[in-house]
Amino acid sequence: MNEWKEYRKRFQKRAEQILKTLTPEEKIGLMSGSATWKEAQGAIRGQLRTHYNESPYKAGGIARRQVPPVFFVDGTRGVVCGHGVYTCFPVVVLRGATFDPDLERKVGAAMAEEVLEAGGNFFGGICVNLPYHPGWGRAQESYGEDSLLLGRMGAALTEGVQSRGVIACVKHFACNSMENVRHQVNILCDRRTEREVMLPHFRMCIEAGAGAVMCSYNSYQGEKCGQNAYLIRDVLKGEWGFDGFVISDFTWGITDTCKAVVAGMDVEMPNTYYYGERLLELLRNGAICEEQIDEAGLRILRTELAHQAKLRKKPMGEADFRRHRRLAQKCAEEGITLLKNEGNILPLKPRKKRIVVLGELADLELTGDQGSSQVYPPYVVTPLKGIVQNAGGAEVVYFNGKSLEHIRSLAEQADYVIVVAGNSYITEGEAIEIDRQGNRRQGGDRTDGLALRECERRLIETVAAVRSDAVVVLTGGGMILMEDWCDRVGAILLLYYAGMEGGTALGRILFGKVNPCGKLPFSIVRSEADLPEIDWEAREQRYGYYHGYTLLDRTGHKPRYSFGYGLSYTHFRFTEPASWYMDGRIYASVTVENQGRVAGAEVVQMYVGLLNSAVERPHKVLKDFKKLFLKAGEKKQVILCCAVKDMAYYDEMTGRTVCESGRYTVYIGNSSAEEDLTELFVTIENEELSFHSK
Repeated sequence: MNEWKEYRKRFQKRAEQILKTLTPEEKIGLMSGSATWKEAQGAIRGQLRTHYNESPYKAGGIARRQVPPVFFVDGTRGVVCGHGVYTCFPVVVLRGATFDPDLERKVGAAMAEEVLEAGGNFFGGICVNLPYHPGWGRAQESYGEDSLLLGRMGAALTEGVQSRGVIACVKHFACNSMENVRHQVNILCDRRTEREVMLPHFRMCIEAGAGAVMCSYNSYQGEKCGQNAYLIRDVLKGEWGFDGFVISDFTWGITDTCKAVVAGMDVEMPNTYYYGERLLELLRNGAICEEQIDEAGLRILRTELAHQAKLRKKPMGEADFRRHRRLAQKCAEEGITLLKNEGNILPLKPRKKRIVVLGELADLELTGDQGSSQVYPPYVVTPLKGIVQNAGGAEVVYFNGKSLEHIRSLAEQADYVIVVAGNSYITEGEAIEIDRQGNRRQGGDRTDGLALRECERRLIETVAAVRSDAVVVLTGGGMILMEDWCDRVGAILLLYYAGMEGGTALGRILFGKVNPCGKLPFSIVRSEADLPEIDWEAREQRYGYYHGYTLLDRTGHKPRYSFGYGLSYTHFRFTEPASWYMDGRIYASVTVENQGRVAGAEVVQMYVGLLNSAVERPHKVLKDFKKLFLKAGEKKQVILCCAVKDMAYYDEMTGRTVCESGRYTVYIGNSSAEEDLTELFVTIENEELSFHSK
């Protein structure tokens, strides 16, 4: 049992005592958000002067019994409340690229401190949805394409947030990775895909002690997720033993009062429409029984009381924003990913040099989409500012790239050329459907394809025609196709949306003040034909068992850059690989040596496969990883492991997970590419491993 679940049990009796004294109206009040319909709908659609979640959204609370309300604060990259105050961290996908749960735990603690500063006690920023297709508009809000990476990083953020007593809310449960039709689409998948691919990362966050879960807008297997009894009551609360409370996605998360209550939806957020008076009426006429209301009330009370007792709140105005901004910069420095560095062009040596920076995105404050995760920080360091600040004595010339003739001239006369291109909140993100004029505004899925815009491709081609050593910096929340130009430039850096200090981090990496160590949290394919089939306007979409690197392995399509790949300014050597089985776990070890002249970090990755399985399986799946920081010349041994039960498959006939004996293949290296892995073997012969219950 996790620490938080055990702690919340201590408040069971007190919650039961309080519940006995409440009227039906008070119990239902616990289950109801307090924002008005106009406030909730208008803020989300941009129709009010205030922005979404400008102040915390309140729900529940009973003053006469000293029961605190929950005050919800959103933001996967930081607190979205206020304006010009809170820290804007890099987007989640960049933080996934750090492969550093310890760092993410610190981010969670910092975010929680700012939630408390904003007057909140309930944080809705733990997003672990798996991007089935990289064109999903909100892929930037997720840690990447792999379930283990999602779960481990999401669990770390959960632990960090709740270390300050703030309730961590995990979202969006479940199978939510289509944006344009998120309110209409029904997702289908077989039970094995559900249990092995779509849900394990949510379970890891529950096992880390998360106090709340938010359901998604989409339907699953024909029923809206917010009123889906199978997902909420059977899986989440039943099989997984989740002891916290469940909230609806905002405003449009449920559509039927009775279905929602019966399914186990505890709180309608952020306003009350289907609960409140409607729920009270159903209770009075017997359509809903009081035991169902009591169950929700008990979960809410127990969680609120436990977390209130653990709150670590500083006096207003004493949150350490400087420390948090340094942490945001560190995240960016660890996540920015070096994909190509032909002839060691990077780091740049700027002394008395002329550096030309091209591209309109270089001078824009790009921190991610402008939907529910938008943070309003006091400042943002753009890529251009970061380059100028770190360029030493070099002359920096900037041009937005509108004239190709002028671009060519500037490139020919420069010592270094840096092109900044990619995506922005206009082309990807949460779908903001209505603005104040009633027009569709921005965001959504990348339905026009995953390549750069034509104007940016022409810019790069113009530069590449005269400069084979050009450096391309890519902004964006996910995969960008680059087959038509990547072989013609010297270096490629993936900046993602790197937060308020992203420009600072970029400049420090470009000029060698920081050694890059980010690893791709997704694959970069050569063609969109290599990706799962998807219809972004579908009302029904089936998710298959394979996606990302598992699909590429199965089809034999070699990606341009593999999941887990990323370069450094130093070189790491892997030696003495070994593997063994002991006490129900598969182990692998390797010695890693930094053979370069500068300190750096490497991510050691362990994948496991079972070739002769009774069922079809992926060739290999990530099962452990560890980030290692090494000084120049230093070497260390790393031991990674995987429980055999974590290699079990789900048997749809029996509803059990099955562990198999056999010869397991263990891969250890620094990316998912075959050439970056050493292949080892472990044979397991133990009949007692055959079956494990749910």
